Amino acid sequence: MTTPVLEARDLARTYGRGATRFDALKGVSLQVHQGESLAIVGKSGSGKSTLMHLLALLDKPSAGQVLLDGADAATLSPRQVNRTRNSTFGFVFQQFFLTPKTSVLDNVVLPLKIAGVSGAERKRRGMAALDSLGLADKAKNDANDLSGGQKQRVVIARALVGEPSVIFADEPTGNLDTNTGQVVEDMLFGLQRERGITLVVVTHDEELAGRCDRSVNVRDGLIVGGSDGMPTAGAAVDQQATHGRHSA
Repeated sequence: MTTPVLEARDLARTYGRGATRFDALKGVSLQVHQGESLAIVGKSGSGKSTLMHLLALLDKPSAGQVLLDGADAATLSPRQVNRTRNSTFGFVFQQFFLTPKTSVLDNVVLPLKIAGVSGAERKRRGMAALDSLGLADKAKNDANDLSGGQKQRVVIARALVGEPSVIFADEPTGNLDTNTGQVVEDMLFGLQRERGITLVVVTHDEELAGRCDRSVNVRDGLIVGGSDGMPTAGAAVDQQATHGRHSA
């Protein structure tokens, strides 16, 4: 059995104390395998985004472990965590988080600038990412002057520019109309297939979840079930075991 690229082991995340305590996650175990697309599905407040933030090293668990390629993420230094988030991971959020009064190209290459990549190499890779998404002609435009669909494509280009092995997409079409959302979805899944990227999608949209190879359902901080469209053997076993633990 291959080692998962990402694994959660009995993850718990608690906010506040005493009367204000809120248990966002209550002991979640999950494996994510190389090249698969996984949907984490749940209603608002279910804990699905908290789970993604922990897997993406954007937050730390109150208990449990996050493993990257079998290694405990807790052993990483702050610098190593930043490097992993900047190069191994790419992010596509519902909110675009584009810098205003800044060109499209400058927004796309920001992760490379943080990583210390030279100006010439940043431009080359940034233009290649924009070209792959049909936005090369918008490189000099102010990012805020674009349509919603174009902005989300810029965000995808920014996620791709560091050549990540994992992309986290949190409600990636939540701010888009149906037709534009479909185009963005097609791009994400096309890139996943063509480049072998692992895609983790957080959504409450059952149709979007249905396009993924596999899905898990989160409710009240626990995984309560899911589906296996085209499962990896290890992923299917893990999901069934997880379902059994939390349904008991």
